[in-house]
Amino acid sequence: MQSEFKSQIDLLLFGLDIITSLFILALIVGIISVIYMYIADKRQTKQAIRHNYPVIGRFRYLFEKQGEFFRQYFFAQDREEMPFNRAERSWVYRAAKNVDRTVAFGSTRNLDQVGTIMFMNCAFPTLTEDAIPPQMITLGTNCPHPYTTNSIFNISGMSYGAISKPAVLALSRGAKEAGCWLNTGEGGLSLHHLAGGADIVYQIGTAKYGVRDENGHLSDEKLKAIAEIEQVKMFEIKLSQGAKPGKGGILPGKKVTPEIAEIRGIPVGEDSISPNAHPEIKSIDDILNMVARIREVTGKPVGFKFVLGHTQWLDDLFVEILQRGAESAPDFMTLDSADGGTGAAPQPLIDYVGLPLKESLPLLINMLEKYNLRDQVKVIASGKLITPSKVAWGLAIGADFIVSARGNMFALGCIQALQCNKNTCPTGITTHNPKLQEGLDIKDKAQRVANYNKYIHYGVGLIAHSCGVNEPRKLRRDHVRIVTENGLSIALDKLYPIE
Repeated sequence: MQSEFKSQIDLLLFGLDIITSLFILALIVGIISVIYMYIADKRQTKQAIRHNYPVIGRFRYLFEKQGEFFRQYFFAQDREEMPFNRAERSWVYRAAKNVDRTVAFGSTRNLDQVGTIMFMNCAFPTLTEDAIPPQMITLGTNCPHPYTTNSIFNISGMSYGAISKPAVLALSRGAKEAGCWLNTGEGGLSLHHLAGGADIVYQIGTAKYGVRDENGHLSDEKLKAIAEIEQVKMFEIKLSQGAKPGKGGILPGKKVTPEIAEIRGIPVGEDSISPNAHPEIKSIDDILNMVARIREVTGKPVGFKFVLGHTQWLDDLFVEILQRGAESAPDFMTLDSADGGTGAAPQPLIDYVGLPLKESLPLLINMLEKYNLRDQVKVIASGKLITPSKVAWGLAIGADFIVSARGNMFALGCIQALQCNKNTCPTGITTHNPKLQEGLDIKDKAQRVANYNKYIHYGVGLIAHSCGVNEPRKLRRDHVRIVTENGLSIALDKLYPIE
């Protein structure tokens, strides 16, 4: 017994010796590391903080990075965070997960803030038995292959490359279940877009990815081949986008995989930088000529996407359409907001260029009415419209459809980590790192995308019925008021009168 006890003591002492040795070794390594960092910091001259305060100065960059996390989860109020606040994101998450979307006690929304919108309920709201589905709308009535849908809310352009393969697959399947369309973004059409069976809007960016010839010009042959795919319902020419007006798409080289390079027709691993504009489009005539060319080759509805800045060109465009004939008009116009999203953009453009949707959308609708083109040209609104109230606002102003990219990214699980351009997205949505993609379950996320779309439509219906109309597309400007500088509100039909 005594011998056994002695053995246990010896074993314990041996273990303590090992722990002590490891502690000493770790201490030595730590001291050597600190000495190395001290010397490295003093010798470098690129960062003044590190040079003047070696080792300790490194914590400044750590705290700066962690500040994003702490602001998001601990310090920012529900309605403060940008670009999307916690209240908006939380609603999307709950809708996507199909859990309780109600809240208690009272709203945290400030109704006194200038620009706040409020819907005007009527004395006689619509009863459930009187409600009807959204009306069907046909785009491209003069095309051989028009497109008819009653979906209000659809998935905006997100290129395969900017987002990952499992993200595209989940969006495709979710769009099919929801009955909405999926825009390819400017990166071209992949098999992953088609996999779910959803309706597809093919976006033609300034680099013509997927429909370009060996010289980078638009290829009628490739256009026709794309149009023969039954799922492809419309073609959208991207003139500009809200996050970077006047700048083409930017896909960092580390996200250009062999598959993406093949789809786009570009070298593997090199930055994919689209031209700032279409080389063939330098005038109003050129826009209409390209619309006519693509429509003739494909036989399907064609429109263009843009963010509005100067407005004179719209007058010129509509005058030219009337001179050529109403049939020369684009089948739709996708209006993006200056606060639109992107995977990568220069900060001067993302912060300072273009008009926000709250100003540009009523302006566009009014101009179409002025030139009697409102029935001919359908309007698709894009830009931070991720909740039922924002979608209902867009419909009330006059949009026919709403599209969103970032709302559907939240449905996929995006946590607004702001790492879309770094290939390090922690949720697997905007990264091509296989390990990070493992957390994105395609079946589960597809269902969340479908749920999100379902509850957007449901929520917009709630607002419409409260305002006394039996379906959302009957919302009008007089159903909405906006708070002005004097603290009182004014109806949108008075603020944005149609002449």
